[in-house]
Amino acid sequence: MTESLLNMAILVKFIKFGVIGFSGMIVDFGLTYLCKEKLQIQKYVSNTIGFTVAATSNWLLNRIWTFASNNPQILSEYLRFFGVSLIGLGINTLILWLLTDKAKLNFYLSKVGAIGITTIWNFLANNYFTFA
Repeated sequence: MTESLLNMAILVKFIKFGVIGFSGMIVDFGLTYLCKEKLQIQKYVSNTIGFTVAATSNWLLNRIWTFASNNPQILSEYLRFFGVSLIGLGINTLILWLLTDKAKLNFYLSKVGAIGITTIWNFLANNYFTFA
């Protein structure tokens, strides 16, 4: 029974993380599109800008809602979250590069796949490291 409750708690956190991640995806895609298409910034730089702003908003929302953190060391927590996000950015960019430049898939379709894989990394690392 305890294991079942633990699994349910993890599932609820993952769902909350996913909802916040979806809002972050909108921020990420919106800024990436704006930078790449309208401001003509190089696609990987645009991707980094979108990802970074989304990661910051995701930290705040996850701190409040998903993980209900009351850690008074906010800067330390944010830096851990951002470190996890930077590793996630590396994973995201590698997958994006493989899918767009090597597999010749559409940039935005590839970005969806990269976000899906990166979400799993981000949740596990934040659950067991940032907000542990």
